[in-house]
Amino acid sequence: MILLLKYIATIGPIGYIPFAPGTFGSLVAFALFILLKPHLLVHIIILFIIIPIGIISSHYAERLLNDKDSRHIVIDEFCGFLISVLFIPISIGYAITAFFLFRFFDILKPFPIRKTGSVLSGGKGIMADDIIAALYTNLILQLWKLI
Repeated sequence: MILLLKYIATIGPIGYIPFAPGTFGSLVAFALFILLKPHLLVHIIILFIIIPIGIISSHYAERLLNDKDSRHIVIDEFCGFLISVLFIPISIGYAITAFFLFRFFDILKPFPIRKTGSVLSGGKGIMADDIIAALYTNLILQLWKLI
């Protein structure tokens, strides 16, 4: 069971790509979003399922990998991208913008993102910083949508 959770946290082989595995985790979510074009209700249901699974799987994967917030754990980037595009029109333009904004916030970790990862431990901390980066991204896209 723990190996399955590790597999989920790393999105199989994606987390083991030797360079920028987090970016590839976000790209998987990007591709699914563009290809599947989920209805809003389905999108919300997916998030309600995958966020707790992400917290649990990344918690166990971190212990198994013996590495705090291991770069191999990419379920957080996957979830983060899906939150970034929540309530956003499904278009390639919005999706690409969301991808780059999310990666920007996830990599730079402006306040309070960096602090959150250190305050919360295990899977909660791993997921929380990406969720906040996604909320920053979504807020900017919501404002862009209004303009």
